[in-house]
Amino acid sequence: MALNGGDNQSITKREGYLEWEEYFMAASFLSAMRSKDPVTQVGACIVNKENVVVGLGYNGMPKGCSDDELPWTKHSVDKLDNKYLYVVHAEVNAITNRNTALLDGCRMYVGLFPCNECAKVIIQAGIREVIFMSDKHCAKPETIAAKRMFQMAGVAYRQFTPKQKKIVIDFDLVDWNNASQVPPTPRK
Repeated sequence: MALNGGDNQSITKREGYLEWEEYFMAASFLSAMRSKDPVTQVGACIVNKENVVVGLGYNGMPKGCSDDELPWTKHSVDKLDNKYLYVVHAEVNAITNRNTALLDGCRMYVGLFPCNECAKVIIQAGIREVIFMSDKHCAKPETIAAKRMFQMAGVAYRQFTPKQKKIVIDFDLVDWNNASQVPPTPRK
């Protein structure tokens, strides 16, 4: 019995699809596009052992706090006028926005290596691996402390190297108005 509609043509799977790692890092980058931070947009994607996305987040102001009223600057003399006291990082948002009770054994894909505060939350949540794109703050004490805690807690971390330099989402590629999942009506 032919599973391809009865003809003798061989049908093979599509080539050029996203591999899991590319997909998850792309999801973190897509989430980062929601951030209103004018300087740094970061996204995070949490994935369980079955490669199911269980949490997404991006850096932004806490729920109920107006991102029009709180500061986005980071160079004000008055610390209360700097974003650092207010912004919730992508990693924490992904953890608090999760759609599962437990994150034990999960992996997190994130655009920027986590700071020490995020590392604490990642460790406490039970995440076992962090895959990051950029480590541009590697010399900062916050990053060094994060790595130290990850090593002590047994949280693996590694830098992601993309196989594809660009992933494009083009809504015009599919003609949704003329697309159909229904097989054609048989003719008599």
